[in-house]
This record gives sequence, C-alpha cells and structure tokens, in this order.
Amino acid sequence: MQFGYFGLMGYREKGTPPQRVFEDHVEQVRHADQLGFEIAWFAEHHFSNYCICPSPLLMAAHCAGVTKEIKLGPAVVVVPLYDPARLLAEIGMVDSLSGGRLVLGVGSGYQPYEFDRFGRDLTDAQGMLTEFLDMLLLAFGQETFAYNGRYYQLPETHISARPVNDIPNIWLAGDNPFGHRLCAQRGLTPMFTGRWLGAEYQRTMRARIAEMFAAEGRNSEAMPLGVQRFMCVTESREETLAYADNCRHQMRLASALRRRAEVMNGGMMTEVPLPDEIPLEEMAQNLLIGDCETIAERLCGEIRASRASHYMFHFQVGGSSHRKALETMETFMTEIKPTVERELRPA
Repeated sequence: MQFGYFGLMGYREKGTPPQRVFEDHVEQVRHADQLGFEIAWFAEHHFSNYCICPSPLLMAAHCAGVTKEIKLGPAVVVVPLYDPARLLAEIGMVDSLSGGRLVLGVGSGYQPYEFDRFGRDLTDAQGMLTEFLDMLLLAFGQETFAYNGRYYQLPETHISARPVNDIPNIWLAGDNPFGHRLCAQRGLTPMFTGRWLGAEYQRTMRARIAEMFAAEGRNSEAMPLGVQRFMCVTESREETLAYADNCRHQMRLASALRRRAEVMNGGMMTEVPLPDEIPLEEMAQNLLIGDCETIAERLCGEIRASRASHYMFHFQVGGSSHRKALETMETFMTEIKPTVERELRPA
C-alpha cells in the first residue's frame, strides 16, 4: 500500500491570488516529500476557480526542482486538449528533469465547458486518448515513428526529449467502462475518486474494474488500483462539518461541469447542489474526516473494500486551511499510517 498527495489547486473565495494558491501547493508538495509520501499528483482544469492549474506537467517540472525523492504525476493530463507531438516531447522532458520520477496520469476529459473553449468535440475524446497511447508507445519505444490514425497523423518523427526509462508508468483516471477496459487491455493502472461515498462504493468500483481485467485475461486479484480521497484531521464537530462543506463545494462544481450545468459569475463558479446530494452530516461520516482514530478506522475499511495499491489524499480543498493541510499530512504519516499498517498487517 502506497500513499500519495493530490493537489487540485482551486479556491473558493473571490479575489484569492493565484500566486498564493500555487505557492501553498508547492509548499505542500515539499512537505509531502519530506514526510515520505510516494507520489504528488496535480490536476488539470481550465477557465474557472474550480482548478487553476492548466498544466500538471509544468507543475511537476517545477516541483522536481524543489523535492528529492517523491514521484511526480499529473492526475491527469487531459490528452485531447493537446497537440500530441508537443505533449510527447513535454512528457519526455519532465521525466528527464525529474530524474525519472514522472508517473504519467492521463484521461480523456469530461468537462464540455473546457472542450468548447479549446475547439474540441468531447465525443471524440476517448478515441483521441486511445490513439495517443498508441503514439506514446511508438515514440518512446523506438528511435523514430510515423502515425496515421483517425484523429492524429504524424510523418516519420523523432521525439528528442525522451524519458529516463523509455516508457513512463501510465495511470488512467475514470469511472466508466471505456477507461476500465482500456486499462485492462493495455496494462495501465486505473484510478478513480471515491466522491462523497464510503467503502461500499469503492468495493463496487473495484468489482467493476476487476471484471474488465478478468475479461481481458489479466489477473484481477493482483491488478493495481488508485483511489483519491479527501482527508482532514479535525478536533470538533464544527471543524469536521466545515471541512466537509468545502469537500461538498468542490464536488458540486465538478458535477456541474460534468453535466454542462455550470453557472458562471465571471471567473467564479456558483455552487449548484448535486442531483443526488445527501445531508452534509452524512457526507462527513463517509469521508476521512475526524480524529486520528476515526480516520484510521474508516481508511482500514476502505482499503479492505477496494484493495487498492495506492491512495492519494486531497488535504486542502475549496476554502480549507493550508496550515491545516500541512498538519494533517504530518499527523497522517506519524500517527494514522502506522495505525493502519498495524491493523492491516497479515497475521
């Protein structure tokens, strides 16, 4: 079991300086490196306060220079929004700059609001992702390559900025059968977000993905799996509900963007309740929020349900505190993680 850090890099209060958002997350990544987290993941989104990081590869390149051991990865590069030849070269460059520490998370994207503004058709996204993965294997598996697909064409080409270890470790995000099947077919690591739900949702998701792996003749028992979760160590019910409210804020924005239901006020998104929204108190009980004992107990239950190989934790969300995120990261590694390891250690 490995544990990672996830940075969405959004904000909730109008007028929040983008520079402060980036500086806070860089500090969190440095803290994660010092504490021994396995991977630092960076989101990609555009055009609103939901997430102000347009290039997770650029973030990874910057953090490579201020960290020593932690692996660095986009979660995820929204592949259809890029020129494929440039994206291949940037992947190679970031892996080289980081000394081979890049973990490549990719996805087809899900937000029509973004695709419209890049002049892309969301209905083409899955096919574009599939073709890009073909190109990546060719580009880094041999000196030159050519490609003639439905979406991408490239004459004989050499990608000169190359990764340290030829083919980066590739993870694919999504909660849909297309992505799960693609992971099974290509031997990629699937990852998904646990949303506002608890262990049973993760159990169900694992079963769905495992079914795809088994159908492709792969060992579904041994398949790798990544899960993203919110986490905050709190000291009171009021603090717990305040953090849960920030989690709900982020999930409301994501859901609206997915459903083409976003309500914009300039560069700020207005919160729209989730279609199947549960009470805030119930949401808090499903998430990794509370004292150390509560979080450890819930996390053990989730690990047993998902049997994931990697959990990435979203410590700062919406308008929650940067300082509290740093404190939670340290408490997790010094108190919660040892408790979880003791509880789950085979007899």
